[in-house]
Amino acid sequence: MKSLLFKTASDYLLPLLLLFSVFMLLRGHYEPGGGFVGGLMAAIAFLIHSFAHGLKETRNIIRINPGMLMPIGLLLTLLAGIAPWLIGQPFLTGLWFEEPFRFVGVVGTALLFDIGVYLVVIGATLTIMFSITETV
Repeated sequence: MKSLLFKTASDYLLPLLLLFSVFMLLRGHYEPGGGFVGGLMAAIAFLIHSFAHGLKETRNIIRINPGMLMPIGLLLTLLAGIAPWLIGQPFLTGLWFEEPFRFVGVVGTALLFDIGVYLVVIGATLTIMFSITETV
């Protein structure tokens, strides 16, 4: 797209939408949100940027193949599920730190699971959309 207004707006929207996606990720324990919604928001931020500036410039910003985010995310979700087994608890039992973290709150294996889902959703969405954009 050749619109100067859209390019300028996308430059400001990218960091704002990424920040909002992290907010949605961290909010997901206690209220609506989580890894899936946050991952979609992050993917939308990169898609808007790619529509405005082109796929090549967006790939330069990401610097990693989005397809590589999927196995990393799956590994994190698997670790969140297996971690309770190490202390004799059932699979996917929530483990929590005693003290809450500043700005995040109580952190546990549920957050690790949500981060894994976040990465899988970003990787899958961007891989699909970038492959469609490359063929058009």
